[in-house]
Amino acid sequence: AVSSIYRTLPHLIPDGPELISGVLQTEADMTCRRNALTMLTQSAPALAVQWLKENAQLVSGFEELLQLAVIDLIRRTARDFASEKALFIRCIFELLNAAPSAVKYEAATTLVTLSSNPAAVKAAASCYITLATKESDNNVRIIVLERLDRLRMRHEGIIDDLVMDLLRVLTAPDLDVRRKVLGIVMKLTSQRNVNDVISMLKKELAKTVSDASDYDKNTDYRLLVIQTIHSCASQFPEVAASVVELFLDSIADFGASSATDAIVFIREVAEKFPDLRQGIVSHLVASFMDFKAGKVMRGALWILGEYAETPDEIREVWTRLRKAIGELPLLAAEQRELDAASASADGAEKSAEPKAASSGSRRILADGTYATESSLTARATEASSLKLDSKPPLRAVLLHSDFFTGTVLASTLTKLVLRFARASSADEEQQVNSLRAEAVLIMAGIIRIGQSSFVTTPIDEDSYDRVLACIRALEYMDEDSDVLTEAFIDDTQSAFARLVKGETKRVEEEERKHSNDNAVQVDDVIEFRLLAAANKGASVSAEDTLEHDIELATGEAEGRAAVSKLDSVVQLTGFSDAVYAEAYVNVNQYDILLDVMVVNQTNTTLRNLSIEFSTLGDLKLVEKPTTYNVAPFSFSSVKASIKVSSTETGVIFGTIVYDGPNVNDSHSIVLNDIHVDIMEYIRPARCDSAQFHAMWTEFEWENKVNMSTTKEAAENLDLRAYLQHIMRATNMACLTPTNALAGDCGFLSANLYARSIFGEDALANISIEKPMEESPITGHIRIRAKTQGIALSLGDKISAAKVSLSE
Repeated sequence: AVSSIYRTLPHLIPDGPELISGVLQTEADMTCRRNALTMLTQSAPALAVQWLKENAQLVSGFEELLQLAVIDLIRRTARDFASEKALFIRCIFELLNAAPSAVKYEAATTLVTLSSNPAAVKAAASCYITLATKESDNNVRIIVLERLDRLRMRHEGIIDDLVMDLLRVLTAPDLDVRRKVLGIVMKLTSQRNVNDVISMLKKELAKTVSDASDYDKNTDYRLLVIQTIHSCASQFPEVAASVVELFLDSIADFGASSATDAIVFIREVAEKFPDLRQGIVSHLVASFMDFKAGKVMRGALWILGEYAETPDEIREVWTRLRKAIGELPLLAAEQRELDAASASADGAEKSAEPKAASSGSRRILADGTYATESSLTARATEASSLKLDSKPPLRAVLLHSDFFTGTVLASTLTKLVLRFARASSADEEQQVNSLRAEAVLIMAGIIRIGQSSFVTTPIDEDSYDRVLACIRALEYMDEDSDVLTEAFIDDTQSAFARLVKGETKRVEEEERKHSNDNAVQVDDVIEFRLLAAANKGASVSAEDTLEHDIELATGEAEGRAAVSKLDSVVQLTGFSDAVYAEAYVNVNQYDILLDVMVVNQTNTTLRNLSIEFSTLGDLKLVEKPTTYNVAPFSFSSVKASIKVSSTETGVIFGTIVYDGPNVNDSHSIVLNDIHVDIMEYIRPARCDSAQFHAMWTEFEWENKVNMSTTKEAAENLDLRAYLQHIMRATNMACLTPTNALAGDCGFLSANLYARSIFGEDALANISIEKPMEESPITGHIRIRAKTQGIALSLGDKISAAKVSLSE
């Protein structure tokens, strides 16, 4: 009460601060002392600082509320009482060791605003890490880690030594917390600590393999650790050899997704480091029989076909592949096994129950007719299916109708034969012909198996053509040896090399752009806080001020120009209405702030004027606007706050209600709708190819938008420019490498990806064509998302962009 009176009517209690200062000295209740210190901080900071000097030794023994008030005092008075900075820092250091988590967090945040000394920065970072380790609330952990990441960006290189302490936070069970920790760890990893980080990540990877308590969480976490190790080894080549050895030794124990990511990393390392190729080939040959997933087999087959170069290596690879395929010919071997199983079932049936051997079981089909199933056929088929998993891995994959792996196998066999023919001498021609004949026999078996009844799905046309092309290549390898060698060996390896170089170049460009954004020129002005404090226009340490925090919370820190603000003004009523209203819509992350200007265009006072807002979509009105009385030809400002909970195009609508001069004179005006733009929440993002395809398979909502332009609009527009136009309209990033989009072609296909501020993913695939220079651009875009709102909203944006381009 004294504080409120002194702020509004200070002449009523001119000695209010002195009275409160006395209460602060004598009062024993911590809540009263906290309120007293808060008033002195706002009204008489000099008295508050004097009290802190006298009680600095007792700060660590205060209760939580009073300690938070002390931190608030230091934050508010640090600039005006610069001579007491040593006292403030000493108090903050003591509060870093306080028991309450809120005190530790506020103390660490305040410390880095007081000093940029490396010791202070490390102390604050250590406090953040301790909080993230000990706190049980995952939301608190993520907030603390976000603050730690911002601290890392402001003071690069200072907290790198704390990376091992940060890895202790991986004991948290939540996957989002672990993902955030590993993201920060990657940015803190340097040449000095990379070996320690890799060693710790190896232990975490071993835990995911040995712990079978929660399979789903372990699989996701294992994939996350593998991706982190992959990124770390890509940045620091000196650890690539040990990482490859770890992956090769453990790949058989990984799940399908984790093993696929591991094999992709091994393939990249084999391209970048030629010295490791021989060891990689040997490890893959030794582990090939343990592979079960088709994706892993395809990656391993590609590596073996590309990097097995010497005759001895080719013989070793060929022997292992023959063992993984099993008995040849494929179809004849399967038929013999089926006949043997049928004979065995027939003998057992006759010996057990002779009458039942000739009988069949009649079943009623969906159309009401009878179907007879032979007991002999059913049992033989069942026996064959039971033995499918016990077959050699490549044979089992082919019998599961995975003919894409069959085409990779055919291509690998062709490469091995061509390499062996090029590397062998003239005396080994007979061995070359032997490998050649065996390869053709295997490829013919793949086609025949695909056309037989042993598979549930017959071989597709593309796989058939690819295998047949490999057979033709081996048939004419004597006549066209140079052409085939260039096509199967040189071109494929150079294409992958270009892909790896393009990805490396993209990462380097992003790092260079980040460095340029944070660069400071040598002739830039150095601003000193003490010297510039009197200059109100100076921007010294604006990030450290309380006012800046308020600006961030309200969205005003972006410094939007007046012209850009006018773009966000929405007219709510007409000019001829009794009340004219327009709203400035400020979207700030999870909040929408509406600043509505209401103008009374009548010559009477409008009583009890209020605006009643309603929302459609995942929007929620935080508080109802208050009621106003507006004088004739005057205006008033009404503010409203709306909370946003998901990425979806929302609608805000409402009415203005007011009373006229008479008692029962009530009026209402319906407002124009305010549409919330989804682009305010969509941010470009990146993910790798495996993650994109996994999400594409998982997401169920799809929106397909057909694309077409007029001939006039397509005259000066090529396919890449049209892609850039769509990317700007949807705020999405292109995942397809730049070198894959290069060159002149009448067709373009690319993958786009974006992520909302709520963590929701949005995927898109664009396929467009322009057959001739004067032709219009046609095609379609497929959008996929986990929620229907994002898919539909992005489709509307693309349709609007298409219309604007046509106009």
